[in-house]
Amino acid sequence: MTEQRRASRILGGALLILSAGMVVSGAIGQRSASEDLTVTSVPVERFMSAGVGEPVQGLVWRGGIEMQSPIDTFGGLSGLGFVSDDQKLVLVSDRGNFISGQLIYDEAGRVASLIGVSIEPLQNSRGAELPRAYARDSESLAVVYRNGVPAAVRVGFENLTRVADFDLADGKPQGAAREIAIPKWLTDTRTNETLEAVCIAPPASPVAGSTLLISEGIFDADGNRRGYMLGKADTGPISYVSGDGTNPTDCAFLPNGDLLVLERGVALIAFRMRLVRIPAAEVRPGAILSGVPLLETTGGDVDNMEALAVHAAPDGSTRITMVSDNNFNEWQRNLLLQFSLPE
Repeated sequence: MTEQRRASRILGGALLILSAGMVVSGAIGQRSASEDLTVTSVPVERFMSAGVGEPVQGLVWRGGIEMQSPIDTFGGLSGLGFVSDDQKLVLVSDRGNFISGQLIYDEAGRVASLIGVSIEPLQNSRGAELPRAYARDSESLAVVYRNGVPAAVRVGFENLTRVADFDLADGKPQGAAREIAIPKWLTDTRTNETLEAVCIAPPASPVAGSTLLISEGIFDADGNRRGYMLGKADTGPISYVSGDGTNPTDCAFLPNGDLLVLERGVALIAFRMRLVRIPAAEVRPGAILSGVPLLETTGGDVDNMEALAVHAAPDGSTRITMVSDNNFNEWQRNLLLQFSLPE
């Protein structure tokens, strides 16, 4: 969140100078009840001059959409998970809401639209809506599988730093939070620089089923981002080496157990993004993780990229999906961008 807010100030100031008519959206509330909403999907045809199906650095561009809605609580998208084979997904907003929907693809396998969208407030452990903005700052989401089936989503929070599970029913999170025990050094750090990335290792990983936590702005003695692994047999501290001027914002595992980490930063008046890959064998307690970049860019092709997920598209291919957090600003975008690995 620190880079996000710094980016908002820098970009906001620059854009207001360039266009005095642009304004930041007003007060943002929280939904008091579940509500269906319409999301307009504007196709994103090219990325860094690449057309759909063409290589872009270490990935292949698979298309994307810009998501727009007149509902003022649609935005702030910070975490993402796919919860069914028919492309149903759940997003978490940093205003304390779940956004559920379904991705639709065209005949060419490109993402075309997000339909069936609903928004629902997160609940606390007593089943009540989160009472204050300080408690609603949900920044990451991972899908929990039981017997090979998505059963819950695991959400990481900043400010009031914690991790909690929410059961899934018909592809939507339901009911009260079930808090997960995390290290005291993490819960005691109550700022907007704490827990940004949460992901769960798949069956092929040497640490299968373990949850990886990566902080944004909590550093170890060597200046690396502090993290932690939660697992029955794989528990302990971990460190992450981020890029120069970028901070980790989310993580996701590939089916073979390799780890992807999404990073975000600011350069002049533009957002930066970086996606790195770390071999499965290196992801273990006590490790210092440092990935090989798959994609790095700055400028208009990206926005404030915060959410990352890996899933199977309708054609069976493995897709890497990134979503941006618009900070509820009119001059930022809710982008959903898809890539795949080269064959």
